[in-house]
Amino acid sequence: MRSLGAPAGWLALRVAAAALTLLVSPWIGAQTLPTVAASVAADASAAERSVSEWLARMHEASLRRTYVGTYVISAGNTLSSARIWHACDGAQQVERVESLTGAPRSTFRHNDQVLTFLSESRVVVAEKRESLAFFQNLLQASDSSLAQFYLLGTPGTGRVAGLEADVMELRPKDSLRFGYRVWTEKKSGLVIKLQTLAGDGSVLEQSAFTELQLDASVNMAKLTEMMGQTAGYKLEQPELATTVAANEGWVLKTTVPGFKPVNCYKRSLGVAPAAQQRSTLQWIFSDGLASVSLFIDAFDPRRHGRAGVFASGATHTLTRHMGDWWLTAVGEVPPQTLRAFAQGLERNK
Repeated sequence: MRSLGAPAGWLALRVAAAALTLLVSPWIGAQTLPTVAASVAADASAAERSVSEWLARMHEASLRRTYVGTYVISAGNTLSSARIWHACDGAQQVERVESLTGAPRSTFRHNDQVLTFLSESRVVVAEKRESLAFFQNLLQASDSSLAQFYLLGTPGTGRVAGLEADVMELRPKDSLRFGYRVWTEKKSGLVIKLQTLAGDGSVLEQSAFTELQLDASVNMAKLTEMMGQTAGYKLEQPELATTVAANEGWVLKTTVPGFKPVNCYKRSLGVAPAAQQRSTLQWIFSDGLASVSLFIDAFDPRRHGRAGVFASGATHTLTRHMGDWWLTAVGEVPPQTLRAFAQGLERNK
């Protein structure tokens, strides 16, 4: 399982389980999205909502609701938990996440600014990330495009952390993606539980709030002040620049059905002299729900281990030696999807 970090995507749930490592973070900005509340009638029943209406409602809740809660992530034999404080007013988003298991870690996010405090090593990692990307992918995907690859199951109801919830299930039509079962708080639409499902319907990974206070009193200014208390920590600030894969010498000669390029970044640690810095290319693809990141850097036998495919809950990782290069493909997708990306990737210069 990936390490806990600042929430985004399916809110804290998806983040903690999969989306927020310091390395793997397929985020795309969502601050420029128009308000979508008007597109979903307040009294619409769960059975009447389309896929886009479900997703719009989730997105709006993530931007407008303040809350405090504890969530737990279960993947295989691994169980992790964290405490989250989330304050927002639509334009401004501030979050604090404290890991309750594993190495002590505190992550703060103010819009696209993310600071991760590693107390044992006294290091704070500062990054600029375009936040809440996952929901923008979702909202840009029309019902028709999602319908090519997913079926919307019959909505149901349930309870999570004592709260009444609507339940939505998205089932894949092929073997290149997983399914999802999502619980949203009935009144607000906030995601409070998420399961990632294998092709046979078994649960690969799940995340859920075990305790949640909606509209809690969370002081946005206080969280921002805490975020700036970096005295006594060594600051590490990886550099991140937007680029184009073709300009970096890479093409995907064979596309993977449903997955479109979303963003491409060149990453460097930024702490060594410029001539000694290592850079990694991150090329991100999404089908509107699932995402895959391709990390490409110069092969170094001292740093790169054995090639293969590895699994942790719903997250699969493929590593491969490609001539002078080393590929690491990561995503919450079946291994055959990563193999398809690896087979289609080609150096063009």
